[in-house]
Amino acid sequence: MHMKNIINIEGIKLYAYHGCLEEEAKIGANYMVDVFMETNFTEAAESDDLSLTIDYCAIYEIAKKQMAIRSKLIEQVCMRIFDEVKERYPEIIKLKVKVTKLLPPMNGNVEKVSVVMEE
Repeated sequence: MHMKNIINIEGIKLYAYHGCLEEEAKIGANYMVDVFMETNFTEAAESDDLSLTIDYCAIYEIAKKQMAIRSKLIEQVCMRIFDEVKERYPEIIKLKVKVTKLLPPMNGNVEKVSVVMEE
């Protein structure tokens, strides 16, 4: 029987300067990044060895690094995070990355907008 092994890193809070508006480049906004990964960490669970699983800190650093690079679209930021996580951890079976912009500048009361990439 195959058991699913899932690691979720949710609510990575970062301040960044994405957006199409010039003010967004200057003022910035709050963002949230979530990374959902299906992998096989059975060996790591049995041996208690970090090198046999996905390092949460490494995922955080990838998100932080990519969020620091300004883009007009959060779609591009999401793709960069997705691609770097996949490259760093090819053993990931399924990957889902969600980037959320909190209180986006819109002509209305909108709490958040998000984009998701998953395979």
